[in-house]
Amino acid sequence: MPRAVRTVLHALSYGGIEVEASRKLADLKKMDPMRIFYRTLDAEVYNGDYKVPIRLFFPTEEDMENGAASGKKPPVILFFHGGGWVTESVENYQRVCARMAQSTGQIVASVEYRLAPEYRFPVGLMDCYAAAKTFYTNRFLLNTDPDRITIMGDSAGGNLAAAVCMMARDRGDFFPKKQILIYPALNNCYTEDSPFESVKTNGTGYLLTAEKMEDYLKLYESCPEDRRNPYFAPILEKNFRNMPDTLILTAEFDPLRDEGEAFGEKLKEAGNRVEVYRIAGAFHGYFALGIKFLHVQESFAYVNRFLETEEQEEGKHHEERICTVEKT
Repeated sequence: MPRAVRTVLHALSYGGIEVEASRKLADLKKMDPMRIFYRTLDAEVYNGDYKVPIRLFFPTEEDMENGAASGKKPPVILFFHGGGWVTESVENYQRVCARMAQSTGQIVASVEYRLAPEYRFPVGLMDCYAAAKTFYTNRFLLNTDPDRITIMGDSAGGNLAAAVCMMARDRGDFFPKKQILIYPALNNCYTEDSPFESVKTNGTGYLLTAEKMEDYLKLYESCPEDRRNPYFAPILEKNFRNMPDTLILTAEFDPLRDEGEAFGEKLKEAGNRVEVYRIAGAFHGYFALGIKFLHVQESFAYVNRFLETEEQEEGKHHEERICTVEKT
């Protein structure tokens, strides 16, 4: 890595989290001159008495005009944004989600879950779970097919995606078939006691620091015991059987790299279908960069191939079911 680049990274990789300052910095992303061209629709789902906002991003004008009125069951990506469970929002992720809808050809449903420290674990998780349950049981304004829904998240959102899929399996309320985790935060420790080498080698100097991750966990947890809960730190789960087909993308210079890849191995060992790719030369957070960045292009190549393969597999299984019915 060029010395000049490394110098800039070190200057930006300050430790510690100050909530309001971090949120104001994140809110700068709202100043997006392209937002008037995004095809969006706002809606809500209920988590108990609380209304969880959902923003739908449509790939094309035609998809938006048809919407729920077409009677079709379009493929949907249910997306949980990153930000350490503390910062970011659907508004800040507008460009990411609009690009995702255009690049995949699928409707993206971005969930505005409640943030810590005002709402600590498991409030945000349960907002995401309520949104997923509404989509998978076809109680949303879209006419949804549970086999054509993908749960996806980046960073802390990857944590929430994995936890929602585990909780769905454990409770039996619905059964996700696909999940995509982008440099997910899955562990409960980012000190020197961490078992993962990337926390030590990439924990300083690469934008996201190990110190920041520890601060995020402290802001997210309701009590220290939360850190032993697999829904808080999914890599702690003992039973990885019967999980969705999974795509995991990690970044080379990211303290979260090794835990994402280890999570993939645990899923594979339990008999699940898993793809894990490390994006060479990438830092944590690269997915929010423009589509012209090679790391983003590479990621969408993996994402689209994964989604297309899953759609083909589902189509094949559907045909097999029809044949079975005809034979009987």
